[in-house]
Amino acid sequence: MLAYTVYSEAGGVGKTSLAANLAVAHRRAGLDVLVVPLDPQDGDLSRLLGVDDDRADASADSLVRHMVGSPRGPFEDLIRTVEGIDVIPEHNSLSDLSQHLEREQQKAEDFGDAYNIHAQLRRVLGEAGIPDTYDIVICDPPATEGSHLYNAIYATRNLLLPVEPSAKGQAAVEGLEDLATNFADQLNIDVGVLGAVPIGVKGTRDQEEMLAEIPYEVPAVIGDRTSLMEGCWRQQCSAFEYVRSHRDRRRDYEIETLAQLDRVARFVEEQGGITAPNPPEPGAIDEDELEVTA
Repeated sequence: MLAYTVYSEAGGVGKTSLAANLAVAHRRAGLDVLVVPLDPQDGDLSRLLGVDDDRADASADSLVRHMVGSPRGPFEDLIRTVEGIDVIPEHNSLSDLSQHLEREQQKAEDFGDAYNIHAQLRRVLGEAGIPDTYDIVICDPPATEGSHLYNAIYATRNLLLPVEPSAKGQAAVEGLEDLATNFADQLNIDVGVLGAVPIGVKGTRDQEEMLAEIPYEVPAVIGDRTSLMEGCWRQQCSAFEYVRSHRDRRRDYEIETLAQLDRVARFVEEQGGITAPNPPEPGAIDEDELEVTA
């Protein structure tokens, strides 16, 4: 199994869209995929894929309940399936994750027991047999540091970095290097960076110079696709589904974006030693009747 966290310190870079679309790209190639989004804000991956209907239900079971040892049912009952991928929907209880974990840590310490506050997601996934069930696990934490991010990193040990093509994005990459190194040293684990994916690139000279300075492998450079991504959020689906079902004609630049997402997925799989059984032609979609336009 390959597990990785899609993370950027810079908000608004397209982190969640990248995580969701790569999950679908892995699945298109025949891999079993679980997505674990951890963002307490409403504009999250569960919202993007339309599986957030129980988010505000205080009586519903949630990932947080499992992480603090108070589940209301088996872990597998949390899973929702959309576009062939499995998702653990986000719940409002994520807003209080840090406080819940700190209380559990205090209770453990009161009894003289060790408690790793950052290891609870990994524990839950292991106890549920996730490593034996899925080929790919993707975590999508919020951009801010805290229990959500640290549990994701501890669980996955790998990072994929969406990069904003700006000085702000470059600073975020540099900050992440320090964060990952310090976290790995603190918890005595190895944390690797699979690669970086620049998003929203418009081809300016400043952007080209910044891209050349990224210290990680770059499997694809994705241009500004605001209309496509806004359409995905509006229709609550991946870019693959949006082009297939919600575009009345095929746009070459959007098909190329789908191809880039497929190529990034193949790159990530290769980095993790995963061989997809049935990778599609990059960017291929099912509706051949769509008109091709430049």
